[in-house]
Amino acid sequence: MYKILIITFLFFCNYSFSQDTVLKIRLDSIIEKNNTKLTDSTKLKDTIDTLEFINADLSLEKDHLFAKQLDELWFKELDSLFYEEIKTDSINYSDELTSSILKERLAFLDSKTPFYVTYNPQLEALIKRFLKHRKKSYATFMARAKFYFPLIEEQLAKYHIPLEMKYLVVVESALNPLAKSSVGATGLWQFMYQTGQQFGLKVSSYVDERSDVLKSTEAACKYLSKLYAIFKDWDLALAAYNSGPGNVTKAIRRSGSKNYWNLRGFLPRETANYVPLFYTTMYLFEFSDKHHIQPKEISIQYYQTDTLQVRKQITFEQIEKATSMDKKLLRFLNPQYFLGVIPVVKNRNYTLRLPTNYIGKFVQNEERIYQFAEADALKREKPLPKYTELNNRIRYKVKNGDFLGKIARKYGVSVKKIMRWNGMRNTKLKIGQRLIIYPRRF
Repeated sequence: MYKILIITFLFFCNYSFSQDTVLKIRLDSIIEKNNTKLTDSTKLKDTIDTLEFINADLSLEKDHLFAKQLDELWFKELDSLFYEEIKTDSINYSDELTSSILKERLAFLDSKTPFYVTYNPQLEALIKRFLKHRKKSYATFMARAKFYFPLIEEQLAKYHIPLEMKYLVVVESALNPLAKSSVGATGLWQFMYQTGQQFGLKVSSYVDERSDVLKSTEAACKYLSKLYAIFKDWDLALAAYNSGPGNVTKAIRRSGSKNYWNLRGFLPRETANYVPLFYTTMYLFEFSDKHHIQPKEISIQYYQTDTLQVRKQITFEQIEKATSMDKKLLRFLNPQYFLGVIPVVKNRNYTLRLPTNYIGKFVQNEERIYQFAEADALKREKPLPKYTELNNRIRYKVKNGDFLGKIARKYGVSVKKIMRWNGMRNTKLKIGQRLIIYPRRF
């Protein structure tokens, strides 16, 4: 309350802040497409009151001073509260990870979480193997986590899911919203198309909402909540998330047990290793300092960004030209727009995430920016593709004379996609073969 009174007093007295404050954005965690390594971005400098524009004909107004001051004071409050650490000083630690030390640490985690974090030799072997071979990778994951975890934790809390579930995205996608598996699972939470559609994630020729960090996280929370409601056990819910509820129920029948570690041998190989990977990741994150895993610092946090509703179609390239904002940063904050285009479509709510200092400037000059985008679009030699969405899947029966190229043209999709949807290694077809296809809606 004291801080609020001080802030209110400062505003009503028109306290003058320096108008030349420099915001440095060093986004070490920009994720390049098809690359799971962090790359160092060029440092971006932007004065609070002045934007330097690449297009000299576009002259924009300064950001609203009072709103800017509110943002600055709020950021100072958030900085002081960011990332509350779990205190583990009462535990006896050593650089060498012995079985007794690991048992003690796992028991500590077990006491703090609703998960059944218990010691077993298989888990110990996995943790030690990762400490030997993957420490550098986990330092990368931890750097990415500094941006993504606050957003993920917010959604987990909303759905009353244990906050430790955030470690699942490390196992699923290495915290890369552009990650795509060989079978087509996409995004932080690795949704297949049909599962994503079941939980409201749309895929179109411009947007893949499975790569939308906020929407996909909410979808994952809904899915995990349903799985927990079925199995009443988080270990089994995790296994079902990976391999489907059917495989877990079959393992329960065959093993006669509801304990994950007892039925693990009856699960598919990948799922048998899935929960141990989750606990290994939880351990490495929670005890990273004890193993000298040092993540890079990032200079932009999730709370330093916000979204705005896009009212007219605009591209990343046009935003970059209009505001001098780095396109790599735009792609990092908006990975769902895989063509670098934010479309405007009836009954679709597409937003643009920007650093908060850019939000004020964008809103203050919105009409001018859209006018610039429209003029720039007229110069485009090749028009942008037509907006189309994937429909519900169909099951196609192969007939005499069919080949993949013919079927692909019929449904407006590519041969590669048909092969990926059906796990095909070559283009050979058999008469009577059933194919799963997700046709485009034109």
